[in-house]
Amino acid sequence: MTHEPTLSHPLNLKFTANPWFSSAILLIAGAVQTLTFSPFHLWWLGPLSAFLILLVALNQPSEKLFRAGWLVGLGLFGSGASWIYISISEHGNTPIPVAVILMVLFVAGLALFHGLAFWFWGKLAKQNLIRRLILFPAIWVLGDWLRGWLLTGFPWLYLGTAHTDGPLAGLAPLTGVHGITFWVTATAAAAYAFWWLLRAGRTKAAVATIVVAILPWGIAPALNQIDWTEIGDEPVSFVTMQGNIPQQIKWDPDFLRDQIVTYLGMTEEHWQADIILWPETAIPIPQDQAGPIIAHIQERLGESSTLITGIPWYGYSEKKAGNTFHNSIMAMGNGEGIYHKQKLVPFGEYVPLEGLLRGLIGFFDLPMSSFSPGPDNQSPLQANGTNVMPYICYEVAYPDFVAFNARNSGLLLTISNDGWFGDSIGPLQHLQLARMRALETGRYMLRGTNNGVTTIINEKGQMTERVPQFKRTVLTGEVFTATGSTPYMQTGSWPVLTLALVLIVFVRERVIPKT
Repeated sequence: MTHEPTLSHPLNLKFTANPWFSSAILLIAGAVQTLTFSPFHLWWLGPLSAFLILLVALNQPSEKLFRAGWLVGLGLFGSGASWIYISISEHGNTPIPVAVILMVLFVAGLALFHGLAFWFWGKLAKQNLIRRLILFPAIWVLGDWLRGWLLTGFPWLYLGTAHTDGPLAGLAPLTGVHGITFWVTATAAAAYAFWWLLRAGRTKAAVATIVVAILPWGIAPALNQIDWTEIGDEPVSFVTMQGNIPQQIKWDPDFLRDQIVTYLGMTEEHWQADIILWPETAIPIPQDQAGPIIAHIQERLGESSTLITGIPWYGYSEKKAGNTFHNSIMAMGNGEGIYHKQKLVPFGEYVPLEGLLRGLIGFFDLPMSSFSPGPDNQSPLQANGTNVMPYICYEVAYPDFVAFNARNSGLLLTISNDGWFGDSIGPLQHLQLARMRALETGRYMLRGTNNGVTTIINEKGQMTERVPQFKRTVLTGEVFTATGSTPYMQTGSWPVLTLALVLIVFVRERVIPKT
């Protein structure tokens, strides 16, 4: 029976042999990725982080790669998703020790996805250096995709998202965020191969490897100048209200009337705008109880004006075969339609294992945490003859979901209430996700929030108008509708995922020799 030789580190870096030091590097490499996202925007740390991971993990035995991946995930989510503590502790009425435990469990659980991806990497590549380098980007992307799909998914902190302001932004309309992530990690693998080949005296192979890796970095900025969709010439006047309603009173019955009066007052000078947007659950009572409010709004709206607002919805659901609540958004005035949120936030909008968890701690009894998901394939809203595809809060994080539903729309719109996350980096990461979705679909994205960031995002993912966070204010501006589709809207992430699977199938032990 033939055994593969143990892979010694081809670059002979002795520090990687120290388990404590190598563990620290993996944690730091994961945490460094948080700096690639908003508000830091240090996109260049993405390939550097992946390169550091390869320095440590590439020579580790296959059975130790699960731990290596888990440490990377622990660093990433421990730094990049720590804002979950605010919603658990401050708004979930949870004692601090319990909130800390829940946050640690959340981070450790998410890190398992990286651990499983690295374990699979070791199983497929064994101890062969070439296989490990080629499969690294494929395994990374498939791990990201799985994390965004399994158990409703957590499609947050993908390395490609950092390139809303990076040189690979031009790939977004072609490949989506997963394609950018693939090339960020492939660049790190190519840099490692370049170094190794040079030390081995294989200069031509080293140069060819690095040229192939650098090529997309040079082409993507030019691709970003291509207009994949056709932007209309006629501007649409747009206004949105940032009410800055404190989360502590959001669902307090004593303050419901004050919230409605606040939004009506902020809209007083803007009833003639083409599109008026109120944020998520700006009307904090179900539509079946909000008849007088809706009628008042209809009376005040201009003849060619549409007001779109977040509002809970209660009624019969075919999906549930009974009455239920939806987190919804509706259009009124010179527009129509209602959309029920499909991608719900676990524990925030529904409680998994509700029968077991309800009542244990305050976090499992948050207000309005009994929503049901809406049906698939819902129609866009209508606003002045324009199809407007809405996404509520968390939904804008799902790249394929947004791209698929954007096909029959001229404008994209997202509403949110990021008051759950206070003055943390969470809302700024959420904003960057919306920017990436606009870039992938070649459409304007209108973003209305309770306390920020409220903004207008153009088809290149850049903000044209923005108002400060944590301030009661009104944003006004002009937007433009789009026709046509980007390549990514037609294919989704399947070409990138298929490429990853093809690499796994062909870059195997049977294809690449053991030695």
